[in-house]
Amino acid sequence: MEELRAGVEDVALVDHHAHGVVPGELDRAGFESLLTESDAPIPGWMTQFDSPLGFAVRRWCAPVLGLEPHASPEEYLAARVSLGVAEVSRRLLAASGAGRFLVDTGLGGGIAELAEASGKPVHEVVRLESVLEDVGRSGVSAAELPARFQEELSRRTAFAVGIKSIIAYRFGFGFDPRPPGSAEVVRAAGSWLRDGAPRVADPVLLRFALWAGVERGLPLQLHAGFGDPDLDLHRCDPLLLTGFLREVAPRGVDVLLLHCYPFHRNAAYLAQVFPHVHFDVGLAINHTGARATAVLAESLELAPFAKVLYSSDAWGLPELHHLGARLWRRGMTEVLSRHVDSGEWALDDALRVARMIGRDNAERVYGLGPGRC
Repeated sequence: MEELRAGVEDVALVDHHAHGVVPGELDRAGFESLLTESDAPIPGWMTQFDSPLGFAVRRWCAPVLGLEPHASPEEYLAARVSLGVAEVSRRLLAASGAGRFLVDTGLGGGIAELAEASGKPVHEVVRLESVLEDVGRSGVSAAELPARFQEELSRRTAFAVGIKSIIAYRFGFGFDPRPPGSAEVVRAAGSWLRDGAPRVADPVLLRFALWAGVERGLPLQLHAGFGDPDLDLHRCDPLLLTGFLREVAPRGVDVLLLHCYPFHRNAAYLAQVFPHVHFDVGLAINHTGARATAVLAESLELAPFAKVLYSSDAWGLPELHHLGARLWRRGMTEVLSRHVDSGEWALDDALRVARMIGRDNAERVYGLGPGRC
């Protein structure tokens, strides 16, 4: 157990899907709002500290800030204020042991700040819908939009390591898996632009952006499963992507299903049967807290280990970057030690799998070799 724990701790994780940190100070309401996926005000009769994630913050983040484990919310927030946001970020990001971060900039920037606070390489993942919405607000005509979008996508991804779509949020996965026709895209663009190019939710435009991302050839991340309340969870089951995954297979593009809870077993099946499909359980690791080990164990039941990646999906709070790593390391140690102790696995194999999931698979998929700074 100790040798396995030490080996897991030694992995310089590649956090293949994360976001930036909030640069300013937060009051209690602001802090607690980032401990939930809900966008509604927190009722006065409850606190987000009384949640699996809230308990995990008090257990695992408090010692990093110089407090005893399970410090009260008041003590924890007071320590944050005393240390200052820059020091809090520095400590928690360092404690994560992450060696690289791949940042989805669709929520706004974060690359420079995360790189400075962590001292580690940070790479961009470009969100397709954000690019399309920017083009739509630029004064483009419906006829011009397809070419202008592809030009802008090429420009924005020149140094990116991947592309992401949130079609799960905007429509769900029950879309026509084939690329839309040109005339169809122009008609949909005309309606959208006449409405002032709001948040893109038209399934034709979403499919157009998605297939433009496939043609770009970079690894394609797709949010699946649990997330913000503006999605319909039953439409975010990755099994609904089966037709699309078949269409993409000949293109040589890797598809990475993000988070996937509570459909992580379905994602594991897809990773098992499609060579180009990979997945993680990132968001669920933080939000399940003490039960994260069970989610990790379920994610490793079926899929080849070369198809599973680590991510935190941390956004806003550096606590989430740290917790994603801490709960992953703890969970992997517990799951793998059971296999080793039972005689099902050799210790060397368990350590190799931990390195694959924590670092090696992401380095292969995203081309993050030693020469990539």
